[in-house]
Amino acid sequence: MSDERTDITAEPAEVETARTESHDPDFPEKFLEFMRQGWRDSSLPVGPRPEVPNHAKRRAALSAALSGETLVIPTGPEKVRANDTAYRFRPGSDFVYLTGDHDPGSVLVMRPNGSGHDVVLYTRPRSSRESDEFFRSRDGELWVGRRHTLAEKSIELGIETAPLSDLPAALADCAPGRTRVLRGLDPSVDGAVRPYEPPKSGTAEESGPRLSRDGELAALLSEQKLVKDEWEIAQLQEAIDATVRGFEDVARVLPADRPVSERLLEGVFGLRARHDGYDVGYNSIVGSGEHATILHWIHNTGVTRPGELLLMDMGVEGRHLYTADVTRVLPVSGTFSPLQRQVYDIVYAAQQAGIDVIRPGVTFKDVHRTCMRVLAEGLAVLGLLPVSVEEAMDETSMVYRRWTLHGFGHMLGLDVHDCANARKESYRDGTLGEGYVLTVEPGLYFQPEDDLVPAELRGIGIRIEDDVLVTSDGAVNLSAGLPRQADEVEAWLAAQREAGFRLPG
Repeated sequence: MSDERTDITAEPAEVETARTESHDPDFPEKFLEFMRQGWRDSSLPVGPRPEVPNHAKRRAALSAALSGETLVIPTGPEKVRANDTAYRFRPGSDFVYLTGDHDPGSVLVMRPNGSGHDVVLYTRPRSSRESDEFFRSRDGELWVGRRHTLAEKSIELGIETAPLSDLPAALADCAPGRTRVLRGLDPSVDGAVRPYEPPKSGTAEESGPRLSRDGELAALLSEQKLVKDEWEIAQLQEAIDATVRGFEDVARVLPADRPVSERLLEGVFGLRARHDGYDVGYNSIVGSGEHATILHWIHNTGVTRPGELLLMDMGVEGRHLYTADVTRVLPVSGTFSPLQRQVYDIVYAAQQAGIDVIRPGVTFKDVHRTCMRVLAEGLAVLGLLPVSVEEAMDETSMVYRRWTLHGFGHMLGLDVHDCANARKESYRDGTLGEGYVLTVEPGLYFQPEDDLVPAELRGIGIRIEDDVLVTSDGAVNLSAGLPRQADEVEAWLAAQREAGFRLPG
């Protein structure tokens, strides 16, 4: 990366007189005059994206739910990684759900018009040749590539567009009592529209805590995302299929007889994610041996060892930002030991029981209790429960969770933990519906420091996770391309090693 940059905080119109970094050269006028001439312009061959109708339906549903109110949904700016370098930009999930736009800094504004909403996307347009921005600013196309013009973006997304420089005036015109903002994404937007909360009426219905007006917007969007349409399911399947290929890649470079670093395996999967998708959907968990007992082990600083287990929790985020979330446990040597297999089979039975019970109308908690009961029964067989299974399952006890820790799963979509702002009664305390996609991922974890388990169990961590679609009559395992049963896992690992690693292509 070249490091000759002008001030990254400068607005486009200010680029020619912007402050420069200490390492930037001074540009003589002759150079500037030379750079301003001899450039050929061209337009992009754009057309409406196939998914435009899907985004339009989502905006229409939001408009119907909050008619008469102005809605402001930002995607957020780039985030600084260190000094003047930024993280790779990932748009806000609710914003991209409504627009399909992937550019940083953009803001969707929906204004009521009496019969719905007028929708305008405020976004940074292409850097024109009328100023020096195109070659002097970090936002200029010689630095970051060709951006769309406003007209080009409007054609692609099917949304009216306006320059981002017009946004301050548009937000200044927003009445707080009739405007809802998706907050926490863009500080400049949060500061431009004052939050407004009407006084409580004093009725019994309002005696408890309630969502803020802006919180209601976030909750509504999360609940709207609970049901995936056919296009979204296809995007999830694409990401999951790429994830299957990524696990195959990793298995093919995993030696049975010598150590290899967890970060090498993480990197091999990351290669597949960048090649077949946008990125990884979350930090990959690659836990060998006792690292598998650490639920969110993302340091990946260890090495594999023959005879131990390898837990990998990884997912490809697709090109439209829908992500997979899959966990598999592999015996590094190629076969499970009898004790490893016994624990693995308990977790597999719990997962399969959870998948079997999934269908529309079943509560989220029913799936949880089903998985947990099988785990508790398995812990009893292992001789670990200090009480009966029934007592352990009682909500006043739950001692079995010492070795399970987490719930059975979560919703999946544009976020790995999708629909996170949904109200409890619509999610954790709610029922499943057709079109929901969720993970089923029970696990057992025996910490190396746990003196309440036999020494031979300490350091064993097993989780099996799949991505499941709720259908009208049950569930479909979207990640069934990866085997789950112990015998099948051993055979699959042997087949991958026999095939050998090949570069994606």
